Parts: sequence; C-alpha cells; structure tokens
Amino acid sequence: MEKYSVAIVDDDAMSLVNLSEQLSKDERFELVGAYSTGAEAYQAIVHLKPQLLFLDVELPDITGMSLMRQLREQEPWGMKVVFYTAYDKYMIHAIREAAFDYLLKPFLPVDLNEILERFIAGYVPVETKSESKPHPKPVVSGDGMQKAFMVYSSQNEIYVMHPSEVGYFRYNSERKLWEVLSTVQPVLQMRRGITADHIVALSPNFVQVHQSFIVNLDYLMLIKENRCQFYPPFHDIEEVQISKKFKREVHERFAL
Repeated sequence: MEKYSVAIVDDDAMSLVNLSEQLSKDERFELVGAYSTGAEAYQAIVHLKPQLLFLDVELPDITGMSLMRQLREQEPWGMKVVFYTAYDKYMIHAIREAAFDYLLKPFLPVDLNEILERFIAGYVPVETKSESKPHPKPVVSGDGMQKAFMVYSSQNEIYVMHPSEVGYFRYNSERKLWEVLSTVQPVLQMRRGITADHIVALSPNFVQVHQSFIVNLDYLMLIKENRCQFYPPFHDIEEVQISKKFKREVHERFAL
C-alpha cells in the first residue's frame, strides 16, 4: 500500500508527540520528519517534499505563515498545509493564506481523521497532474522563455506566476476584486483596480467567458450547457459559466 508522507513543524514537544502518535495509528501515512524551528524545517521539507505538512502558527524563529510562503516559492510538489495551533484567532488568516485545513489543539481523533480523509479524497500529486494532461503548453517569448507576470495581492504581496500555472480568474463581487485560482496558490486575491482587460492582456491563453470569469484555454476541456469543464487539476470546478455575450465572441474567435 502506498503511503502518504507527512511532516510536522511544532515547537511544543507534547503537541508534536501527540500528533505523531495519532498519525502512526493510520497505516496510510508515514511521518518523514518532525521539527521544532522554521530554520531546520525549511531545508528538510524542501528536500523531503512531504505531501502533507502540519505547521504550527507560532515558531521560535518565524511564523508559520511566513514559512509556508517561503516553501511555496520552491518548485511545487503538491504539498498541502494544515495549520496546527492552540489559538483559533488564526483561523481567518489561515483561510486567507489558502491553507488546506486547520487543526486546533488539543484535537480529537475524529477531527484529525476528518482532515486525513479529505486529504486522501482530493490529493492529486503534481506528477499525476502532468501525466493526466500533457498541456498546458507554456506561453513562450521569442527566445523560448516562458513569460512570467507579477500579481500584486490584496495584502500588498507580489507573486511571480506563469500562465501555465493559472486555471482561471473569477471576480469577487463582495470585495470588488479579481481572484486567481492556480496550481500553486489555490486562491490569490488580486489588488483592487485590476480589470479584466489587464488580465486578458497578460497572455493570449486568458479569455473572458463571463463578466465574472476569465479562463486559461489550455485547461478548458469542454463547454456544456453554458458551463466550462476543465482538465485536471481543475476538473472538479463547476462554478465557471459562459454568458451569451462572451460565448458568441469566443465562438467567433476560436471556432473552426
């Protein structure tokens, strides 16, 4: 039976032991590392590439949020992050940081098991994604280099992204801003003032299909009953619609 690799970063020895012991009871998971500081955890995690990481929010040398951002700057390997802390005040921040889940100390076995089951049900490793679909082909410039672009987030952070990492964009009408859904940053909120015209100008693969949606054509598989269906890893997405106005424009531009 193939096991999923897990790492834990927590400076509370008792919490680390409790979580380690509970994970050891599930034969589907293998603990590959346990660390008490961000400094020792960073290099080890980049090397070991665990599939699931339980990360304390407050570490002696760095915050869990900062460590997660640093790890996401590395070549993605599909790792999911669960924030593991005694303080529920971090829950909203964890959600905004696009953590996979949130485990509050002290936890009940049923709480941990629910997270593990959800992880197994939805986990798709990066290698499987690329094998499932040879696309998307990267947008290339004249010298053969992929064109990257910078996204300024609503938290004033700057992310460097490539068109091949983006599945689609959606407009958040409540916050009045666009969001990026990608393979490396599940939900990234863009800075207010960015328009649909700005987004579609980033790549010829970005096409607006609705007032609230812009899709990457390399991930678009099918349009059925005015709903867009995508290749993995966005194959479970059902929210993206195509409106009559944009459907006509897309048909005129791309249909054979």
